Amino acid sequence: MTSERDLAEQARAWPFEEARRLLARLGGRMPDKGYALFQTGYGPSGLPHIGTFGEVVRTTMVRQAFARISEVPTRLFCFSDDMDGLRKVPDNIPNQDMVAAHLGKPLTAIPDPFGTHESFGHHNNARLCAFLDDFGFDYELQSATELYRAGRFDRALLKVLEHYDKVMEIMLPTLGPERRETYSPFLPLCARTGRVLQVPVIERNLAVGTIVYRDEDGTKVETPVTGGHCKLQWKPDWAMRWAALGVDYEMSGKDLIDSVKASGRICRVLGARPPEGFTYELFLDEKAEKISKSKGNGLSVDEWLTYAPPDSLALFMFQKPRAAKRLYFDVIPRTVDDYLSFLARFTEEEPAKRLENPVWHIHDAVPPASATGGLSFALLLNLAGVCNTEDPAVLWGFISRYAPDARPETAPLLDQMVGYAIAYYRDFVKPQKRYRAPTEGERAALEDLLGELEALPENAEAEAIQTQVYEVGKRHDFESLRAWFKALYEILLGQEQGPRMGSFFKLYGLEASKALIRRALAGEDLGAT
Repeated sequence: MTSERDLAEQARAWPFEEARRLLARLGGRMPDKGYALFQTGYGPSGLPHIGTFGEVVRTTMVRQAFARISEVPTRLFCFSDDMDGLRKVPDNIPNQDMVAAHLGKPLTAIPDPFGTHESFGHHNNARLCAFLDDFGFDYELQSATELYRAGRFDRALLKVLEHYDKVMEIMLPTLGPERRETYSPFLPLCARTGRVLQVPVIERNLAVGTIVYRDEDGTKVETPVTGGHCKLQWKPDWAMRWAALGVDYEMSGKDLIDSVKASGRICRVLGARPPEGFTYELFLDEKAEKISKSKGNGLSVDEWLTYAPPDSLALFMFQKPRAAKRLYFDVIPRTVDDYLSFLARFTEEEPAKRLENPVWHIHDAVPPASATGGLSFALLLNLAGVCNTEDPAVLWGFISRYAPDARPETAPLLDQMVGYAIAYYRDFVKPQKRYRAPTEGERAALEDLLGELEALPENAEAEAIQTQVYEVGKRHDFESLRAWFKALYEILLGQEQGPRMGSFFKLYGLEASKALIRRALAGEDLGAT
């Protein structure tokens, strides 16, 4: 029997491809530090967002794949740049005037506007940890403030000072004319005001590891570049971290391609090798515009999790990471059903095929039991729509007839799906429902369908019902079967798209389904119940 490692070494899923690149970088040997280091970054001036989740979950998938092909231990650092100076007061925090009085200071030197932690930076770091812990990620938070002040970066910072001119040669061409006049890779922390200063360096003293700059009041100040007295501009800082920590793997978005190149060059100047990288595409909103935190377009993690399980969001991140994808509410039902399909398929697949299945990567090779009785999210949405209910017990009344062994306590995943379907129906489907009356030709087809359903036993299987729906559509003058199904959706469900009607009629029950058709033929308002 082929071992999992042998299969993993041949697997084509992108996390395995990335894992093999990392293994090749290491030459199959144990790094001097004793582990392979994965890193993700976080800017704690704002709360964790969907991009944060995407970067951590994708990096975790590569880390899991790497563990299957290598004996090298791994660590994942979630690095918080909490020493960065706050440039703007966020719109979504309390006590904004208090925070505004501390603009320019490191986030860890600004009082917490929420009053729960010792600083704004500590508060947002705690939110990040809670966010990642909720998803069960295995990571280590690394605080820029703590590492700078503890001297963890001192040797690398002195290297930047030593190669100051080479770093400037790399950075200056990337800047505008005005910015070049004042740029320095070092940002001193003013001992007088506590602010992070963007000022030119007028002298360097490599022998004692200091720089001289002119303070905002005009006085000349000499300060060490070590011990947390200075931090670096973000691109040199990124490169310095790679070198100081020995980062082996880090992902980044397409918008940072040029920054990765510049930081990689600086990293080499410092005598280190840049990490293996993976460039993922950015998310788009429903209008195909780039998602922006400042615009507030697109979806948040909390919004997704209101209508779907976290595993479905992980699937969205897994699929085609190098392709730009629209991230908006309409993608949720399809993604949930894709997740359920992959989950149901997993146990039936050959071992090699399982490693290609997204749920292997979402659940680190141990996915939960499917246990949804073959019910899709789309079917549950349509059931909620026809029942016009927000009561889970009503939906379970129909489900128990369709799948007699399923109960909320024995099918927790299905029970979750019921709750999500009701929430999604309430907020997105119900407001858009538009029922219409059948045309003369459609009325004839519906009467024919009603007759066929009358001839079926109440316990008829979904496929038998679906066959009759098809046959009726073929017998009548529809442009295509697609037009017949579209008519059924619009007349019976009040929407342009819908499920397999055989499966829906089976779930809803034949008697109830026939009553629904009779009401449509009688001209009743189907949206009133």
